Amino acid sequence: MNKKIGKNKRAILFLLVVFHLAVAIAQEPRDKIPVKANIKDNYTYTVKKLKKAIKIDGNWNKAQWRTVDSIELTNYMGQVPIFRPTVHAKMMYDDENLYVIFLVKDRYVSCTTQDYNGPVYKDACVEFFFSPDTSFPKRYFNLEINCGGTPLMGYNAKKVDVQHIKEIEIAHSLPQIVNTVITEPVTWTIEYRIPLAMLEKYSNVTHPKHGVIWDANFYKIAEKGYNPHYITWSFVNSVKPNFHLPQFFGKIKFQ
Repeated sequence: MNKKIGKNKRAILFLLVVFHLAVAIAQEPRDKIPVKANIKDNYTYTVKKLKKAIKIDGNWNKAQWRTVDSIELTNYMGQVPIFRPTVHAKMMYDDENLYVIFLVKDRYVSCTTQDYNGPVYKDACVEFFFSPDTSFPKRYFNLEINCGGTPLMGYNAKKVDVQHIKEIEIAHSLPQIVNTVITEPVTWTIEYRIPLAMLEKYSNVTHPKHGVIWDANFYKIAEKGYNPHYITWSFVNSVKPNFHLPQFFGKIKFQ
């Protein structure tokens, strides 16, 4: 009987060791997870021209977007999070506007910022930085919109006037406020239309047309909460997370 008890104890001890080893492996520092990050990659996105304006409703699957190629945001800055969101974006233009849509497959989502030009980057948020004046590619707009549709916008490190930001039409699939963190998988979209005339209140704009190329980057961020992360489309060569580095913007080429 004592021999049986001894064997059982040894078996239990073995299982405990295996269990703790598995936990240790699972908790290995997350920055060791392989992440696509090649500064030599050529990040260029071709932007199609629309024949006529579209309805801004946050519908990723509507007819006008179906024939448009998407980009995927796969480069991480800082520590890689426990859960890695899947983020795609698409863009189009017409003679008067830019159109952008994001599709995010996410978890641990919250959204509490309601004020224009507030800290939306603390929430689940998508961002588009772009330089519309090809003569000065380091001068850029940053448009940051949380999953509830609240925007922050700047140009050359200065905030854009709220009344001008309101000229941007924005659609969002989640409620404006998400106080209770959504821990389960959730898919959300942000779609918007930026009038070129609004941009011209702050910058010269090299108007989109066939062959014109702007510098730009697309981002996903959630600075606070259970799953903080910083994701980029065009790779940013910086140890410290910082999206405001236009020297690492990719290219958007208008078709």
